Amino acid sequence: MSNGVGLLLAATAWTPNVFVADDEVIERLWETRLPEHPRNALHTLATRVRKALRCVTDDGGPGFDLIRRYGGYILAVDEEVVDASRFRRLVRQAKDAERRGEAERALGLYEEALALWRGEPLSNMRTAWADAARLTLRHEHRNAVIGGAELSLRLGRYDECVAPLHELAARQPLDEWVVGLLMLALYRSGRQEEALRCFQVTRTHMVELLGDEPGPELRSVHERILCRSESLRPYRGVLDLIRS
Repeated sequence: MSNGVGLLLAATAWTPNVFVADDEVIERLWETRLPEHPRNALHTLATRVRKALRCVTDDGGPGFDLIRRYGGYILAVDEEVVDASRFRRLVRQAKDAERRGEAERALGLYEEALALWRGEPLSNMRTAWADAARLTLRHEHRNAVIGGAELSLRLGRYDECVAPLHELAARQPLDEWVVGLLMLALYRSGRQEEALRCFQVTRTHMVELLGDEPGPELRSVHERILCRSESLRPYRGVLDLIRS
């Protein structure tokens, strides 16, 4: 699909099966960098989208359509083919399973949700709406990584959560909760030196960028790792462990 077709699909797939007014779609696509005749440009692009969608459907792909309604559009689609919608459903199911005490099932659902994450969302869109959407998705992704990591720690599967926490900490080096979880995962995987180095890197970032030291919770984790505290061995919940 061409870039314009992909952008319009992204702008309408954010709220699948929901009416989006022309002005809102135009704002999502172009913001202040409007084409000369924005509504005409939108209608032309919508025609191209419908043609592309028909080709996908004819090739045996899932059925969906960009439907014109007075003053706007609806992307009619099974939400299971929209990654963001599937991601959110799986995360909701993971939380429900965790509340029921089904830790293994919850972890599997978190892993399935996170497997849908591919690169930077809406990477070709540079509008205020796209920036806000990216921020929302990053926050949801962070929470899913944390949810899965906490379950992995509880189940004693320490190695499995190191890589996703490393990746998240690299993108958000000042997020002390993520760093604390990563330090715990490294320590419990027998990698004390890496855990301590992780703290030092984070502390350096905070001092240089914020002019401040890490908070008491993260310092407490560091001190316990440094002295191989017995409290780090059994997992009784991250909040209890860090704040006790």
